[in-house]
Amino acid sequence: MTPDEKAHYYGRMEKNFPQFLKAMERLVAVPSYLKEDDDYPHVPAIKKVLDETMALMKDLGYRTYADPDGYYGWAEIGEGDTLIGVLGHLDVVPPGLIDDWKSDPFTVNYRDGKAYGRGVQDDKGPTLTAVYAVKALLDEGFTPNYRLRFIFGTDEENLWRGIKVYMEKEEKPDFGFTPDSIFPLIHAEKGVLEYTLHASNESGLTFKAGDAYNVVPSYVKAPKSQALIEALKNLHYEYRDEGETVGILGKGMHAQFAEKGVNAIHRYLLALEAMGYPTKAARFVKDNLEGHLFAEPIFGDVKDDASGELKFNLGKIELTEKEEILSIDMRLPVTYPKEKAVEAITQKAAEYGFTYHEFDWLKPVYLPLDSPIIKKLMDSYVEATGDTEHKPLSSGGATYARAMDNCVAYGIILPGVEKSEHMPNENMVVDDYKTAMKIYIHTFVNFNR
Repeated sequence: MTPDEKAHYYGRMEKNFPQFLKAMERLVAVPSYLKEDDDYPHVPAIKKVLDETMALMKDLGYRTYADPDGYYGWAEIGEGDTLIGVLGHLDVVPPGLIDDWKSDPFTVNYRDGKAYGRGVQDDKGPTLTAVYAVKALLDEGFTPNYRLRFIFGTDEENLWRGIKVYMEKEEKPDFGFTPDSIFPLIHAEKGVLEYTLHASNESGLTFKAGDAYNVVPSYVKAPKSQALIEALKNLHYEYRDEGETVGILGKGMHAQFAEKGVNAIHRYLLALEAMGYPTKAARFVKDNLEGHLFAEPIFGDVKDDASGELKFNLGKIELTEKEEILSIDMRLPVTYPKEKAVEAITQKAAEYGFTYHEFDWLKPVYLPLDSPIIKKLMDSYVEATGDTEHKPLSSGGATYARAMDNCVAYGIILPGVEKSEHMPNENMVVDDYKTAMKIYIHTFVNFNR
């Protein structure tokens, strides 16, 4: 890229930036999260966010297609034999406890140089960042010698049904990236194993808590009683008196960073046990998870050099009249076989009367550092930022990089910036969108070579 080209592309990016912010506000305004009883993909908010995105891309000059059932959409521009994919998702996780937000999660709020709202970091803002990087290029006369296709999934935070249907029905890109993680890029992603544990309920209690497998629960609402308040005080657990109910407080976190969170379900179970209401779930938590950040009593010390430690998260619980049901998310190091994990949890769960039922499995992904796509993306990152210190990373996150071959997570969070995805007050430094756009501008230009 010549200095003149760079100046023109960057200048156009700055001129278009207010349009980008308006587009992000438009998509964030749609509360496109799934509830347990939703009949996916026939969910009004999912249809609306897909329709809004397709309309936006059509206005930008793309050839567009929306799956009639609402599983996915795509938007393509350019000509050529090579198809390059940018994979993003339009669904988000639930907002959690609204009181923990300082502004409406579905209205982008700008303060302290940041944009706040559900989806500004995961993944509406990042996907649109790549879209508007391309717009800056096209507005300045850039002609790609490849076809570029943005692929929009609608179920990434749950079962990946949207992107799976796309890959079954549509043309697969030759290579690509997903703007759903951090820079410079992720070349290894841990396996993601989600499952439920079922046991008979002999406690006499019934309740339900937690929003998603992959979120450390930050809050549990429980019926108020003096005994519960005393138990919480004695255990030194934070809580909030809410009149007829008590809010048991934890610290929300994405499951890939479960050890950094505080699990409110754990706290409620242990408080109930202290009140004289023992459950199988409480014993399981007390013996295997409390004080054990990586569930070592179950699996041992599991980690590898490529991707780090095993992660374990109890994301949801339901006690019906007949059953105790635990919903668990695990992140497995790339060299740790799934079969070993299943064997270990099955045996340990049986000690407490639980049986194992698999819900979902996403295989790990690993691209060698010398692969062509890694080299191309790293060269583009260095050109745009001058940063030669940071190298490709591994992650416990699950991104659409797993959906196809020759695909990695590439941006948009810059090195050293705290991730706030899945948390209250999800946010992104506004100027970081511009930095990411510059990186993507270099990337799409370099794809021409």
